Amino acid sequence: MTSSTTTNASAPSPLNLGAYTACLHNYTLEEALDILAADGLTGAEVNVGGFIPSPHCPVDLLIGSQTARDDYLATFEAHGMRLAGLNTSGNVLSPLPDQGPKHAYDLRRAIELAGKLGVGEIVCMSGTPGTDPDGKYPAWVVNPWDGTQLEVLEYQKSVLDPFWREMDLRAQDAGVQLALELHPHNVVFTPVNFLEFADRIDAKNVGVNMDPSHLMWQGLDIVESIRLLGSHIKHVHAKDTKLFPGVGTRGVLDSSFGPVPADPALRTPTGFDHYVSTWPADPAWRFVTVGEGHDVPWWTEFLKALVEIDPQMNINIEHEDAAFGQLEGVELGAKNLIAAADAR
Repeated sequence: MTSSTTTNASAPSPLNLGAYTACLHNYTLEEALDILAADGLTGAEVNVGGFIPSPHCPVDLLIGSQTARDDYLATFEAHGMRLAGLNTSGNVLSPLPDQGPKHAYDLRRAIELAGKLGVGEIVCMSGTPGTDPDGKYPAWVVNPWDGTQLEVLEYQKSVLDPFWREMDLRAQDAGVQLALELHPHNVVFTPVNFLEFADRIDAKNVGVNMDPSHLMWQGLDIVESIRLLGSHIKHVHAKDTKLFPGVGTRGVLDSSFGPVPADPALRTPTGFDHYVSTWPADPAWRFVTVGEGHDVPWWTEFLKALVEIDPQMNINIEHEDAAFGQLEGVELGAKNLIAAADAR
């Protein structure tokens, strides 16, 4: 007599997959939520200041009114969605008078709002000061092999650290996590210098938004970076990067960019009335829709590494691929990200 046993492999637990709604700025909040839900997503991250406005979040009204906050959260629930984070990415340390003070104000307001809404995390950027107290423009130090650049970095840290100590305390009081995007053009842009920064300020509620796209073109190992950062990762942006043949002669620090195109149809869709410079015709790299730079199996390993840290992490698509329209890019990204999640 022979016997057989059947093993029922349990399906992986569902992940909190959503999208950042900045690319849907010309739709109402209700329309944007329906678009994301139709793509199989369950969460929406909304902008509340920084480089771009907040078309999907009336910040002042919500800060001032409990009724308005209840109604706002009910809108998400009515569309079968979660409010999966706030975003106020900007340059909070910029010496430009119309940028730094405003973006820092927006962040302070975002912390207050998140606390009142019960939102767990805010995506933001560490910022970039000028070279010295009289500097008029932000200055990003890429490689301080010249001792003068080390002096610039020391000055920038003297501006960076006190500001973020204050933000950390505000975030602790509000019960909110601040998730810094490791974005080049900011003082904090790699896992290692985040850890150095976090140690200097004794960070409690300042962590990382793991957006692999900014680390990919720098040549970092993403899974190794996730494991190094561990519980410092508080939020995730799903965005892809593709290297092109131009990298062979341009390198990844290529500066051959042009001005924002006059034709809106040719602009990179970063969000409401905010556009980036024009990539060269034969670029070294470019941001692409999830799955267009790295295949679904790669994204599966990415998600597996994140689940080891927190299976309830908010993982939101950020669509900035000029080769695809708003709806097309989000739909394709969602399809690939969901396939990666299902393959775990």
